[in-house]
Amino acid sequence: MSTGRSFYITTPIYYPSDVPHIGHGYTTVAVDALARWHRQAGDDTWMLTGTDEHGQKMLRAASANGVTPQEWVDKLVEGSWFPLLETLEVANDDFIRTTQARHEERVQQFVQALYDRGYIYAGEYEALYCVGCEEFKPESEIVDGTGPFEGLKVCAIHSKPLELLKEKNYFFKLSEFTGPLLDLYKNEPDFVRPESARNEVVSFVKSGLKDLSISRSAFDWGVRVPWDDSHVIYVWVDALLNYATAVGYGTDPAQFERRWPAFHIVGKDILRFHAVIWPAMLMAAGLDVPRGVFAHGWLLVGGEKMSKSKLTGIVPTEITDVFGADAYRFYFLSAIAFGQDGSFSWEDLSARYQAELANGFGNLASRTMAMIEKYFGGSVPPPAEYSDGDRRIQQIVADAAAEADAAMDRFRPDEAVAAIWTIVDALNGYITENEPWALAKDAAQRARLGTVLYTAAEGLRALAVLLSPFMPHSTGMLWSALGIAGRLVDEPIRAAGAWGRLAPGSAVGALAPLFPRIDQ
Repeated sequence: MSTGRSFYITTPIYYPSDVPHIGHGYTTVAVDALARWHRQAGDDTWMLTGTDEHGQKMLRAASANGVTPQEWVDKLVEGSWFPLLETLEVANDDFIRTTQARHEERVQQFVQALYDRGYIYAGEYEALYCVGCEEFKPESEIVDGTGPFEGLKVCAIHSKPLELLKEKNYFFKLSEFTGPLLDLYKNEPDFVRPESARNEVVSFVKSGLKDLSISRSAFDWGVRVPWDDSHVIYVWVDALLNYATAVGYGTDPAQFERRWPAFHIVGKDILRFHAVIWPAMLMAAGLDVPRGVFAHGWLLVGGEKMSKSKLTGIVPTEITDVFGADAYRFYFLSAIAFGQDGSFSWEDLSARYQAELANGFGNLASRTMAMIEKYFGGSVPPPAEYSDGDRRIQQIVADAAAEADAAMDRFRPDEAVAAIWTIVDALNGYITENEPWALAKDAAQRARLGTVLYTAAEGLRALAVLLSPFMPHSTGMLWSALGIAGRLVDEPIRAAGAWGRLAPGSAVGALAPLFPRIDQ
């Protein structure tokens, strides 16, 4: 049943200064699974992703490579970022680039509105700046350098020396929003999730907010400040606005009214920008704050956060070329508690692929289809009288569907997959217990055999629907093999747990192994 309310969800817009790694892929598939779930539930769904292409870091990378910044970002986005979406089977509705005219013009309009409303003033600024973060660093993130950087101040995140910058800048009166932001967090306890992220944001704002420098005059790769074109707008202000400019802010009031506000899924390292600066900017402009900000944890490899400088970044195709996109999506959305840090290892991925996908779900599908083919000529048998054991399966399916929907509402895809997987485990146990191969040898048990195989096939129908947001490829194969009329993406997901949608007499087709064996 549709809530009638828009479900607009975003990934962060990624900084395409290098090729995407599995951390970018992790965020993107999580948002995609949430969007697919809501789309299939009949909610008015919109998924946005994109790239953040301005700033000093990009300018330096372009000049190091002997090209213009625009040529540099075009090459990166077309060569690496668009293909990532295909590799991971992401069904985004839009992709915004901050160098697009539709974005730049609206950013100027928004900043002009803040200026006209008295929230922007000119001032002098001197502070330590990290080019890697594109941010003037707070005291808490400045540390003393060691080794080659001894005697210098370095960024706590990038471990690189900070630059002392002094410029005439324009400032946004962020300090005026300390009270309104604290009220927001108090009145809407779910505005920032999970709770650890919320606590961090609340204590940061309670310690007092300083006004934010929102322009730079030392370089020109950015959106011009509309009333002073010797300045460009600070890259983070420009970047955050993508969520509004992409859905018609300033150009299409009807579209903006329909879509806004959004849910933002971000990595925890950019939480403050989204949970503090962004809502304050929106309040200043007289617009609705986002519906919520969910910060997920980091992907750790060998116990460390992935980093380009340490060469611990793993490219998604290294995984998908071996295991396929569905296994990638399944692994990252089920193996890590969404909101906490999680460790990636090839051994864990391989073990889960084998146990849960190949032997669990894949084998369940193959043997059920093979038995319907063998014992009933490929036609789904009608169920006869249901036993208590059969009814228990029906209950497990209904409960799993309801629990998965509630988990997706809490932004916990990992808990949703765990709920759905109870159906896989229950059906595998049910087949072992009922031994259809033994029933097939006794003509008097023909009706019972039909009931057992109908139960297994109808359970697979529910699994295909419930798992489709997570594993679109394999569930699509299974859906085709079940021979049900209509497209899988059109199946109402919140009704997936209702028993009896698979019509007896449906002709099942051949099913190739959903998760083929992988030689290690």
